Amino acid sequence: MDIDNLVRMANRIGDYFSAYPDRNEAEASIARHIQMFWTPPMRRELLACVARDDGMHGMHTLVADAVRKHLAQPATASTGE
Repeated sequence: MDIDNLVRMANRIGDYFSAYPDRNEAEASIARHIQMFWTPPMRRELLACVARDDGMHGMHTLVADAVRKHLAQPATASTGE
């Protein structure tokens, strides 16, 4: 999986939700979008990138925070994973 492409896609999602006036709502919406529309391998790679904290390939802070706060949580029965 090309992490630069995943980060670029995640940043585009972040750009859309950055207009939300409530940062917590924006973060939750970013995470929800990624959870709903990305495949499990894509999500795992993005999580690994954030966990490594290796410069995150230009990932926006809003997106990185959304991943840390919402996607890094253990999967629940409702996610189907």
